[in-house]
Amino acid sequence: MNQSVFDNPRDEASLRVAFSGNRIDRQSETRTDDSAQTALGHPDARLLLMGEGRICLRIEGENRFRPYFPLSEVETLGGKVAEAVLLGHEDDVPVLAVSFGGDPEALPEDIKAIDFRSVYSQGLLDAPALGAMAQGGALLAWHANHRFCGRCGGETAMRAGGYKRVCAACGREHFPRTDPVVIMLTVRNGRCLLGRGPHFAPGMISCLAGFVEPGETIEAAVRRETLEESSIAVGRVSYHASQPWPFPYTLMIGCYAEGLSDAVEVDAKELEACRWFTREEVLAMIDGNHPEDYRLPPPGAIASVLIRDWAAQVEV
Repeated sequence: MNQSVFDNPRDEASLRVAFSGNRIDRQSETRTDDSAQTALGHPDARLLLMGEGRICLRIEGENRFRPYFPLSEVETLGGKVAEAVLLGHEDDVPVLAVSFGGDPEALPEDIKAIDFRSVYSQGLLDAPALGAMAQGGALLAWHANHRFCGRCGGETAMRAGGYKRVCAACGREHFPRTDPVVIMLTVRNGRCLLGRGPHFAPGMISCLAGFVEPGETIEAAVRRETLEESSIAVGRVSYHASQPWPFPYTLMIGCYAEGLSDAVEVDAKELEACRWFTREEVLAMIDGNHPEDYRLPPPGAIASVLIRDWAAQVEV
């Protein structure tokens, strides 16, 4: 029997989104200030080399890419090993992320620095490696953006294997941040509300989304963002799935929202277009034959999961 999108899902939908397949044992309770350097001494340590939204991959054949490098090769390629971050252990082998400080154009022919979005959209890595990339990329981006203390302006230093920075001047401790973003599919009378941003690829249509503001609940953010961008009032809000999003360190919180009104007024500062779509239109997008050539985000995107899961269920 089909169920409402406001009931508990039958599976853990978050397992079906990109960047969620991370299998690393983070061992957070055992991190020490020297844990990253100790891990680098492990003979089988695996290092991810990345920076500026790119990851270095070794080309091992057609559609075969390896993301991990040994310490000796990372040093040769220009990795900033002294600032390595310990992600954790996988199969009892330490996994670390190292910032790439070299010239991407000067890499050997069999190694390419590829941007995160292309790695994800082209399926260049398996789910565990893609999850590790998201973890490492987010941590390295946070370190790059928080080298100075927000309280006194003093220089900070990495501690706890990369999961903390401490100000040498005032002693203030700083911890990695994750920015929460709500992404929601508003539904009403067998239709769903989809919009198109000015930066979207041609034909792409997706869910509305926005950052959660300080002192705001997830539900309140869903209602506020939907009203601001489309003028649609929202009643019930139901959580469905989440997705780590390393651009640079965001957690996408996927929800269904109950639409209480029909007339759409587009916020032109945020969206190029926004309207209601029927389930039949969504199914046509999934099949690739929408009459207006609209298409959904890639299957691994949480927006796509929200839309596809709704289309497979009966709307209330």
